[in-house]
Amino acid sequence: MIRHPVEFVKTVSSGETNISAGTWNISGGSFVSMQEELNRIAWDNGVYYFGVSDLLNAREFIAEQGGKELTVYPYAISLGIKLIDPIVNRLPHRRERSAALNYRHHAYNVVNSRLDMAASILSSHIQERDYRVLPLPASERIDDERICAQFSHKLAAHLAGLGWIGKSCLLITPENGPRVRWTTILTDAPLKPTGNKMESRCGTCNECVRICPVQAFTGKDFVESESREQRYDARKCEDYFNEMKNNGRIPVCGLCLYVCPHGRKKD
Repeated sequence: MIRHPVEFVKTVSSGETNISAGTWNISGGSFVSMQEELNRIAWDNGVYYFGVSDLLNAREFIAEQGGKELTVYPYAISLGIKLIDPIVNRLPHRRERSAALNYRHHAYNVVNSRLDMAASILSSHIQERDYRVLPLPASERIDDERICAQFSHKLAAHLAGLGWIGKSCLLITPENGPRVRWTTILTDAPLKPTGNKMESRCGTCNECVRICPVQAFTGKDFVESESREQRYDARKCEDYFNEMKNNGRIPVCGLCLYVCPHGRKKD
């Protein structure tokens, strides 16, 4: 699990060190690995979480959600950006337009754009090394009936050892709880997985279940073999957001993200 810039060890016997677009090219010396290069580029572009997962055992789920064309990529790179705590901490006051607008803009639109840009930059770097690569949108729905994206970013981050899937169906990190947004890059570049799946640390906590205004969560722990519907009714959230829109409010909730003890700081 990598959440900090790589400390590069450079051995230069002759020539000079050239730095271009966040990549270390060392003339007459040693090269850092592609994975170290990608990690450094991600960090330089504001990404806090960087992980790699092996998707072999998840191919059936990936094909069912997003199509068989995604299963040709054996690895996923997970990129995560931590949300700004004071913005998240205002979510209980989301009926105030300023609180809702700030969250919608900075903790959603801006962060998603930053993730998409970072993924695009890293993907170009991988392609230049003659490997196949597919950056996926940070937050774009592909199926309105199932209310889901083409690919599960939290699945990739979970497989990369960056966190566990909580009772809120969010990816919970040990350091910042669910206060992280994610995107994914699929590739066949020869990368190394950064960790193993984490066991749930939710325990008996049901804060996210209790705070949900539409009771969308059942309180069941994540089980790989069970469908999302066993834990979460996405249609209830969808209807709630539509109701807010129809009433002239900015459609923002996020209370399950706000309340999680693993991410909550002093308000």
